[in-house]
Amino acid sequence: MMRQKTAFVTGASRGIGKAISISLAKAGYDVALAARTVGKGDPTADHSLSIHKVDDRPLPGSLEETAESVRAEGREAVLLRMDLTDLASVESAVQSLLDQWGGAQVVVNNGRHIGPGLMDTILDTPIDAYEKFLQAHGTSAIRIVQMLLPPMLEAGGGTFVTVSSAAGYDWYPTGYPGKAGAGLGYRIGKAAGHSLVGSIQAEYGAQGVRAFNVNPGYVLTERNELDAGQSTGFDPSGAAPPAAIGVAVAWIVDSAEADALQRTNIDAQTVALEQKLYPDWRSK
Repeated sequence: MMRQKTAFVTGASRGIGKAISISLAKAGYDVALAARTVGKGDPTADHSLSIHKVDDRPLPGSLEETAESVRAEGREAVLLRMDLTDLASVESAVQSLLDQWGGAQVVVNNGRHIGPGLMDTILDTPIDAYEKFLQAHGTSAIRIVQMLLPPMLEAGGGTFVTVSSAAGYDWYPTGYPGKAGAGLGYRIGKAAGHSLVGSIQAEYGAQGVRAFNVNPGYVLTERNELDAGQSTGFDPSGAAPPAAIGVAVAWIVDSAEADALQRTNIDAQTVALEQKLYPDWRSK
């Protein structure tokens, strides 16, 4: 039987995923944390945005550190090593969650693939890079739903949240990759994950399952801070802090008011400000 007040968050070692995990813990949820970087001493995986520049600079953050913050809120944390580009890794991590907690009431598909192609043109992006984006954002997210939806239905319902991106539903972008625009690999990956939410709503909404697409906008995560205003072309001056996205997602998960937003592309920064969940960072 599935435990009550449990959440599962991918990409929870740092950035938006870490912030969401902490906010859910503050809201009373035990949190299962998934990512590649588990221990504090684990090396940072390659996070190159382009084939033209290798980026293996160390990044702060790990599941162990996120777990410390979750436990500081008086909640339990489970650490799950997961690589979204490896389906076997995804299935193993989710099965571990099922074995320990029986599933989760809240599932947040936040993790993303960062690799060559994210800021490259169609011709520059290696063909196998497209497969990784589709695997991480599409196939792996679908498999997570396939494994965690049945116990959710048995328990009477639950909530799925996909941390999406305008890159996934802006079919005619004007931004050039690396100049305030994203590459096709990232765009089709995000589009796959974005589409999943609508199918969950149509097929299982009547059985108490809620599903949301949440666009975080430009956020000053540890990764983005390395290149802010430099190699990506995005202006960091108005970027939201990860914590603002965290509180917005926690509100969406627990608020009945959010139900009306299910068939919309939710802007997390707007939610955080309009619901007065976080101080206005733009005035600083």
